[in-house]
Amino acid sequence: MARLLLGVSGGIAAYKSLEFARLATLAGHGVRVLMTDNARRFVGAASFEGIVGAPVLTSEYERDPMRGAFPGEEGERTSHDPIGHLELAANCDAFLVAPASANTIAKLAGGFADSMLTTSFLACTAPRLLAPAMNDRMYADAATQANLATLRERGVEVIEPEEGLLASRGERGRGRLPDPERLLARIEAVLSGGQAELPGVETAPVETEATLLDDDRGPAAIGKPLASAGTGPWSGLRVMVTAGGTREPIDAVRFIGNRSSGRMGMALAAAAQRRGAEVTVIAANVSLPEPAGVKRVDVETTAELAYETLERFETQHVLLMAAAPADFRTEPITGKIKRQDSLNLNLQPTEDILAQVAAMRSESQTVVGFAAEHGGDAVDRARGKLERKGADLIVLNDVSDPTIGFESDENAVTLIAATEEIEVPKAGKDAVAEAILDRVDRLRAGARTAK
Repeated sequence: MARLLLGVSGGIAAYKSLEFARLATLAGHGVRVLMTDNARRFVGAASFEGIVGAPVLTSEYERDPMRGAFPGEEGERTSHDPIGHLELAANCDAFLVAPASANTIAKLAGGFADSMLTTSFLACTAPRLLAPAMNDRMYADAATQANLATLRERGVEVIEPEEGLLASRGERGRGRLPDPERLLARIEAVLSGGQAELPGVETAPVETEATLLDDDRGPAAIGKPLASAGTGPWSGLRVMVTAGGTREPIDAVRFIGNRSSGRMGMALAAAAQRRGAEVTVIAANVSLPEPAGVKRVDVETTAELAYETLERFETQHVLLMAAAPADFRTEPITGKIKRQDSLNLNLQPTEDILAQVAAMRSESQTVVGFAAEHGGDAVDRARGKLERKGADLIVLNDVSDPTIGFESDENAVTLIAATEEIEVPKAGKDAVAEAILDRVDRLRAGARTAK
């Protein structure tokens, strides 16, 4: 167990620090939290206290009821009341500030000590890490970059922010706080003597009792504890499932879509969760509840599905693309189109999500696509899709049979890989999901053997 000191400064990304605290606690670490006054405008101290089981401190003049101790430590550390910001800083094994706002970064670079967070940071001799999070223009400003350079020169590790959608509506750029899993993986690597993490570079595995490791399960996940500690043959794997069908708006009430219900995707998510994986399902217009223990992200359009899938793909070991994205979109018309004898729509192709993720995957990632075909030479068309998209496996669903697929609780599929075709006879979708995951297991085992 490590004693982690978490400093939370003001910023909308502070909500991610709650998840970091939860993951670190689940991984067996003792966590204490320091907050600035501005941070409390975004998240409450009570939320952190409920997660870590220890009081949150916001002022250097505030008495620490635990006298500098961390959760999991027995008995009193001292026979007197120590100075709070000195005692916590002296007792921690690492100090992470996440999110680190531009204002807090400037104060730390200047050596200011005007809050519990900044005074403790100044007094800390353990490894210190910062995770900046702010608008991309603030992050790129010369003052912020100079302050970060100063802190790096003093031995502070800066965990670079990620690029993506920002808090400001419609803005995208570099300034997003990294996912809590990455933050925890980084701090554990530092504690074990690991090298600095660089974008796209694999971090050395961290051998701790609370960390699930497998060198063959993807560079982004090595050394990262799971958000839910599953047990089973897939324990340590991260699995992402897309489910349902996307909708492309025509006007305020109409859309282009398909009949996919999401049942197959939810069955796959449940099967992967039963095997011990940490599962995320991206649900496109799915009315079904997600399985217990599965994280859910709801989307509507193909563009939203593409964004959420590509944004998360790097940290996944297995991607099961069971969703049915609309193949075309049109420029939506404001309001509702009045009834008329004819209507011409200019249709444009949507994103090819499967081809994009297959092109960017690493050797340790497995990508499974799905093909809904209608009779005829369905197998040949599905094999052509396998070759064009570059997936590891295509699950063919022949929707010409009205008793399977879509709204049905049963399905029958053909699993098409590079060198074989396996027929899965008609059965409940839970059983079909298990057959698909069995084939994925063999694919991954073969990839490891080939190394």
